[in-house]
Amino acid sequence: MDKKKILSTVDHTLLSQTSTWEEIKGICDDGIKYQTASVCIPPSYIKEAKEYVGDKLALCTVIGFPNGYMTKATKVFETKDALANGADEIDMVINLGWVKDKKFDLIEDEIKALKEACGSKILKVIIETCFLTEEEKVKMCEVVTKAGADFIKTSTGFGTGGATKEDLELFAKHVGPNVKIKAAGGVRDLETAELFINIGASRLGTSSIVKIINNEEVTGY
Repeated sequence: MDKKKILSTVDHTLLSQTSTWEEIKGICDDGIKYQTASVCIPPSYIKEAKEYVGDKLALCTVIGFPNGYMTKATKVFETKDALANGADEIDMVINLGWVKDKKFDLIEDEIKALKEACGSKILKVIIETCFLTEEEKVKMCEVVTKAGADFIKTSTGFGTGGATKEDLELFAKHVGPNVKIKAAGGVRDLETAELFINIGASRLGTSSIVKIINNEEVTGY
């Protein structure tokens, strides 16, 4: 697969707690250079990054991150604030406790509220697959579809594992036709990136895109 096609699916990501503005500028520069789908950065840097990149690059940020157990009102406020500061895409984390409690109506309502706040902007829903059973993953595919989100996403990068071939195959089988798939974590080389895309991922989340493109070793997931 052409490298340019792979890069066009990448949300080039930097969400470390110690991320500095110089580091954020660096991944923005890489995002523009490699023409990635977006850069995914902390909400506190969105306004500064928007002033820096203008319309050269889409900016993504995270909401309810990384644990997902904030209230719906808090997540809606975070979303509106991020959009006002210049975010183009929102990656939200679901309340995993509600999944375990089978409070799927509350999860659906929360996703709907954030999608309403996003309007035409893209909303991706992180379900953190490493903490869910297969039955719960299938149910979340149904909930995300019913709620009208644009994407379902595997992972935050702060859990115990990232995207897997099996989870992406499950997503592809169970999400509705209007829901796209984002594989986050586990993208360690071009071969894996191509595999995930061929399974059905429209986006790849990785902080290692420069190393991957240069065929350098990538550690972690």
